Amino acid sequence: MTSRIITVANQKGGVGKTTTAINLATALAAIGERVLIIDLDPQGNASTGLGVDRQERTVSSYDLMVGEADVAQAAIPTAVPGLSIIASTMDLLGVELEIAAAPDRVLKLRNALRDATQPVDFTYVLIDCPPSLNLLTLNAMAAADSVLVPLQCEFFALEGLSQLLSTVERVRGSINPRLTIQGIVMTMFDGRNNLANQVVDDVRSHMGDKVYQTIIPRNVRVSEAPSHGKPAILYDLKCSGSQAYLQLASEVIRRERQLRAA
Repeated sequence: MTSRIITVANQKGGVGKTTTAINLATALAAIGERVLIIDLDPQGNASTGLGVDRQERTVSSYDLMVGEADVAQAAIPTAVPGLSIIASTMDLLGVELEIAAAPDRVLKLRNALRDATQPVDFTYVLIDCPPSLNLLTLNAMAAADSVLVPLQCEFFALEGLSQLLSTVERVRGSINPRLTIQGIVMTMFDGRNNLANQVVDDVRSHMGDKVYQTIIPRNVRVSEAPSHGKPAILYDLKCSGSQAYLQLASEVIRRERQLRAA
């Protein structure tokens, strides 16, 4: 595959990780990119948030991980033109035990993407990880070119970030030397909250230009969208959250172009 593969990861739950994955993917598709989401979270929230019913998930990311299907067989078109998804099922809960003894257990996803038997025509692949640093997340990092980190504007944000960055360093040193931090996106921002502003300032002072300029605001319409099986950008394009994700997509593309030019 010649796609740019971006893993969306944070071991903390409730930071807007899946919301970021599906809305960033939708925004990229809206500006002409061909995008695939791989839902690697057993909860399957990315699949649900894009309107993929459980009955439609006959071939899933589990099948991809255990070598029973390739990308072309598992990818399902969504209601968003240019956006497909490899959906998740509860079978993923047992995949770690199934592959634990395999010598290539952390390379299962990378091998599945590399060994696709049919041409896969996506410019971006986004991998939505579970909220933990487990074998599924390690597989996602081993397969990726870069990691995008959604970070909630709250007190413990930096503590969780340091653990995630340490994991990225370990993966880079042992499994995937090309892995980089694509960027850190601040989510659930409430400008009326002094603490939120302080967290943004702290993260920017520690991480510099790794932090995106775009900040995702706390927004009711973004929270409502998954219950309708739609990304926020389809549910309410004009809301502040949707507009922020469109800006984030532009920023992601600019960073990718700078990397290619370097």
